[in-house]
Amino acid sequence: MRTALRTAVTGVVTVAALMTCGSAGATPPGPGLTSRLIAQTTIDGTDYILREATIPPGQATGWHYHDGPVYGVVRRGTLSHFDATCRSDGVYGPGGTFREQAGPGYVHIGRNLGDTPVVLELLYVLPHGSPLFEDAPNPGCPFQ
Repeated sequence: MRTALRTAVTGVVTVAALMTCGSAGATPPGPGLTSRLIAQTTIDGTDYILREATIPPGQATGWHYHDGPVYGVVRRGTLSHFDATCRSDGVYGPGGTFREQAGPGYVHIGRNLGDTPVVLELLYVLPHGSPLFEDAPNPGCPFQ
């Protein structure tokens, strides 16, 4: 399963990288996170946006959710991912792939608990014009 997901994400990322670049016009990244647009296109009312994101050591994305699924590949570092129950729902090292579900019922945070930057390639598959993410309040976890 993991190999199939990695192959699928790598294929989608490769295809997306070949698309025409443009302005994402979306919500800026969360606290401590920097990102850059790699490619973007819209097909049949769906925005496909490929970004590289970097989370510095000790920083996080902030609590949020997405209006469509997000597919990710960790290029460097280790991403610790937590859901709204405050439990880890995955720890991903270099080459690791993950999928974030869509909707306000899937509030989550990505954290860099290590001492090197986490570099991610992220493919957002969103309804046309949606922001990259929607901010959400901390669901009661003892960390941000």
